[in-house]
Order: sequence, then structure tokens, then C-alpha cells
Amino acid sequence: MTGQVLSEVSAVVAPEREADLVAAYRQLVARPLPDGLVRTELLGGQDGRWRIQSLWRDREALDAVRAAPGGPAAPRLFLDVGADPALAVFDVRVHRVAPAPPV
Repeated sequence: MTGQVLSEVSAVVAPEREADLVAAYRQLVARPLPDGLVRTELLGGQDGRWRIQSLWRDREALDAVRAAPGGPAAPRLFLDVGADPALAVFDVRVHRVAPAPPV
């Protein structure tokens, strides 16, 4: 078993399709998440640059989603809005989470 991995799917999205991407992502994350998905975010940047970053329990969890019928959802979301997605996978080498403030 490996440590956590971060997948990043990125693309440039036409301005007139950005709202469609956001709506589709919201619908996607409203459903049950795949086994092993720890966290996922849709990030919007300048010049139409968008990214979906997803933190996975381990590479095996990511590979299982990639091998499932239909494949992973993130590239499909970009394809559905006419964008050309690129995928990168990173091994998490160091991880720290800020402590929750006292309640």
C-alpha cells in the first residue's frame, strides 16, 4: 500500500462555459464520493484556467476509479464543457493540517 496521492486535472475553459463547469462539479460532489477520495476541490484561476485537485487515500484508490467503467469524473467534466484536460498525479511527501480552533 502507498501513501496519499493528489490528482490534478486542469484545462482552460471558455468564459461562457465556466458556469456549466461549476454547476456540473457541484452536482458531482453532491453524490456519494468514490471510496478512497479524501478531499476534492474545483479551483478557478486567471485566463480561464481551472483545476480539479483530489486527494486520495493511496494510489490504489485512484487506480480503482481510473479503471472503473466510465473512468474518472474530473476529465469528463472538462470534456463536457469543450475543454482539453491534462492530468498530473503527485505523491504526497509531507502533509500537515492546521488544528481546529477550540469551540
